[in-house]
Amino acid sequence: MNVLVYGSGQLARMMYLAGSPLNINVQAVDVASNKIVNPVTKRNLKLSLDTAIDNADVLTVEFEHVPEPLLEQAEQSGKLFPNMRSILVGADRVREKQLLALAGIPNCEHEIITDIAQLSGITERLGDKIIFKSSRDGYDGYGQWRISNADGLTELAEVFSNLDLVKVPIIAEKMCPFERELSLVGTVGQDGEIALYPLAQNTHFEGQLHVSIAPAPELSDAVIAKAESIFNTLAKQMKYVGTLAVELFQVGDELLVNELAPRVHNSGHWSMQGADTCQFENHLRAICGLPLGDSDAQKISAMVNIIGVSSFSKNLIGIPGVHLHWYGKEVREKRKMGHINVTADSYAQLATKFEQLSEFLPMQYFPRLLTQANKLATQS
Repeated sequence: MNVLVYGSGQLARMMYLAGSPLNINVQAVDVASNKIVNPVTKRNLKLSLDTAIDNADVLTVEFEHVPEPLLEQAEQSGKLFPNMRSILVGADRVREKQLLALAGIPNCEHEIITDIAQLSGITERLGDKIIFKSSRDGYDGYGQWRISNADGLTELAEVFSNLDLVKVPIIAEKMCPFERELSLVGTVGQDGEIALYPLAQNTHFEGQLHVSIAPAPELSDAVIAKAESIFNTLAKQMKYVGTLAVELFQVGDELLVNELAPRVHNSGHWSMQGADTCQFENHLRAICGLPLGDSDAQKISAMVNIIGVSSFSKNLIGIPGVHLHWYGKEVREKRKMGHINVTADSYAQLATKFEQLSEFLPMQYFPRLLTQANKLATQS
């Protein structure tokens, strides 16, 4: 089988590595240049995009911000999974909110801003604390503005006056007083088969994911059931095929959808060591029409992102249950350079391994690691 991935970053790389044992050949499109490259070596394969599409059995994406003309061409081939509608939902928060409303899925109270005049009285409608999100091209904390009272609206109006709010609206969202962030990653096959990974608990810093733990500690049956119901409803509504991530806010036993990612997801990286079949392999299985693999957690697992740094001791892999995944990218501030997967027999043991990791890492780049270790130490 030949799979062509739109996007040539680390997610395409990990698809390539997961596909090799199944004799699935993965190539990638650099969507900035339309060059076809090897996802690991980045070597230009000297193929035109048209030829690569013709040669491929299946087309897919590693991220949702693919230029729409490329998506339209992919959709017309009849080989694209997930479908274009699903990818566009992940790329546009307005479409995302419309889908959630159509499916009756709870999410944070919000307004869609297409004119700065709508800022008048918005704190009376949504409360003092509001997060404003660009409807497109915002990720990892970019394209977001926060206010904590009405005084912040004056400066915000200045910023928004320089934007085309009709072309790219802003979502004004009430800041929900959530207890924690969770995500549910699952894979849907062409025949409708669904493999759900356990809920992961996610910890962010400055808008970026730093640590994911799966299964999330202290989950009630009610929360698990609600998350699975949300996933199943959305997958059916979207006619989805492939791996999908649903990011959630937990408020008591209630769940609110924060975002959807129509692709393999950062919070599912733990599955590379923590599950029998990782999210990358299951995505390939799904889009290629193969049976899905077991997605249950084999152990307590965690993923720790390596962000904006390359200088640390690789001897950390000497810790039992610790695996390093390095992406081979040039270092930039806030850039995801790689991740560390950790498996353990208990949450307390995971806490100990986090503490051991801290001895090998420049901790200013891992500000949430020891905080999580302290919390996990008391978990059963």
